[in-house]
Amino acid sequence: MRVKFVAQATLPTEWGEFTIHGFEDLVTGKEHVVLAMGDLSAAGPVLCRVHSECLTGDALFSLRCDCGPQLQYAMQAIAKAGRGMILYLRQEGRGIGLLNKIKAYSLQDLGADTVEANEQLGFAADGREYEVCQPMLAHFGVSDVRLLTNNPDKVEALEVLGITVSERVPIETGLNSHNESYLAVKVSKMGHLLKR
Repeated sequence: MRVKFVAQATLPTEWGEFTIHGFEDLVTGKEHVVLAMGDLSAAGPVLCRVHSECLTGDALFSLRCDCGPQLQYAMQAIAKAGRGMILYLRQEGRGIGLLNKIKAYSLQDLGADTVEANEQLGFAADGREYEVCQPMLAHFGVSDVRLLTNNPDKVEALEVLGITVSERVPIETGLNSHNESYLAVKVSKMGHLLKR
C-alpha cells in the first residue's frame, strides 16, 4: 500500500464547496491532499489537475511563476463543470524543496534560468514523481481523466501508471512581465505546450 487515507472535510471556497481528502504517502512520509467536487464515480472521464505544491505562487501570490493562477483556474473549471478533482502533491520547487527553491531563485536573480538553477544546485531540471497519483485516484475509483495541464510529461507519467488520459485540457493563464522567461523555458527546455 503506497498511501493511507487519513481524513476528509468540507472546504468551502469562493468557487464552490469542495471536499478535501488527506493522504499520507507511506514511502516518503509526505502529506498530500485531493480537492474533490461532484460525483467522481459517475460515468465518463473526470476533469483532473495534478498540481505540485508551490508555496510562493499558490499562497504568497508570487508573479515569478504561473502556479497560483493555474491552481485557481483548475478550481474554477472544476466548479463550473460541477465535477472534478485536484491532486495537490507536496513536491515544492519541482521536487527540490522550499529552501532549495529559494536558493534557485537567488541563482535566477543572477541570470540563471529555472532549469540551470536547479542543475547548478545538483538537482534534475524536474525531480517530481507521480507514482502516488495512481493509488490516490484508485481511492475514488477514478481511472480515466481529462487532465488539466500543459506538460506532456505529466500525461505520459499517468498513462504509464495505467491511468487513461482521455484529453489534455490546456491551462493558458498567469502570464505577466515577471514570468515571461520562466514560461519560455517551460516551452523550450521542458516541452510544455503553450501557445504563447
